[in-house]
Amino acid sequence: MKHSYFLFIFIFGFFSAQKLKVVDSENGKPVSHARIILKDQIVYTNEDGFAPVGEDAENFEISASGYQKKKITAFNSLIKLARAYKNVGEVKIVSIDLRKLLGDVSKNYHKRYYNEPSLYDVIYKEKKLDNNKLYFLAIAEAKLWSKSNQYNYKDGIRKNYDEILQIQLNNVKYLKNIKADSIFTTGNNEFSHEYMGNYFFSFELNRTLNHVRSIGAKYSAKMISEEGDEQLITFKVKSGVGIELKGEFKYNKTDKVITYFEVQYLQADYPPVRRTTAEGVEYDYQLGDASLIFDFYKKDGMYLPASTRFEGDKYSAFYLGKKHERKFSREIIYNTFEKSGKEGLSQKVDFSKSIWENVPVKEEKEDAILLSADEQAFISEK
Repeated sequence: MKHSYFLFIFIFGFFSAQKLKVVDSENGKPVSHARIILKDQIVYTNEDGFAPVGEDAENFEISASGYQKKKITAFNSLIKLARAYKNVGEVKIVSIDLRKLLGDVSKNYHKRYYNEPSLYDVIYKEKKLDNNKLYFLAIAEAKLWSKSNQYNYKDGIRKNYDEILQIQLNNVKYLKNIKADSIFTTGNNEFSHEYMGNYFFSFELNRTLNHVRSIGAKYSAKMISEEGDEQLITFKVKSGVGIELKGEFKYNKTDKVITYFEVQYLQADYPPVRRTTAEGVEYDYQLGDASLIFDFYKKDGMYLPASTRFEGDKYSAFYLGKKHERKFSREIIYNTFEKSGKEGLSQKVDFSKSIWENVPVKEEKEDAILLSADEQAFISEK
């Protein structure tokens, strides 16, 4: 078995970057994926609760799923977030018409979310684990151009992806792969219609809505907390064909916009299927649970994407007498935004191959990456 190593390390960035830490006010545990809206950019906390924020930062906002938003007037190295609600006794549960709410947001999507050509500086990150051990990590700085900030089905089906979204790979900060077997790979790195669609909330919104509207579907939604204009709503769906979903979202009742959406596809009970590796070895493959997360923020009266995440857990393969359980994630953080033209990027990723096979443009920007302790250990090990 061959092992390949690709490594671009900027260790000094990990140790020297100024940072703050966000923790739970009740138990002191780190809060990951907390969004921080600074004056010129958006950043998020890593798995250890740290975010790259300089000591000169002031008047910024921190928010995270399940927590109350917090306004920070001056830099503090430790920020504590309070839970959105403390216990079930404090929750006033209100039933919500999920079909009506999602249908209204979908119908008016182009009016309530920014829908003009946009250019973003982004952090693109992929992780893969086998039996809870990292074997692949890639983090890059890139530019992302979107024609309308929503998915165009006609272009997607025709694979006219450049008419929907373009990526310019600027700087691969970390790239390491220590696993060469093909258990969890299909042998085809080309973007599919669905893979491209997963970049866009409009795509997932319509997919979820289709499950709700399917014949024989059962669904429910409840508003469990409210902070100002923003409601926290949980939901469950079982489509007419038996697909089960659950999740939560934040809904601004004044602007009638979903500002945060998290949905989990429950697939672990599906029967296993037979697969064959590139070497011709057959094995049993078991689907796990998949989650999609979309986060938005309001800037100058417009709702813009702040991050998207696609995560998978408990995807299993029984290969040569050993069980392999896979976890994976793909995350995009939209650090900055500016209005753009319809022409897109002059240098862009070729979507017919893996993004990591494309040649970076080498356009440096201020570092907005902090590795977690586990990621740093993986990068450092030989």
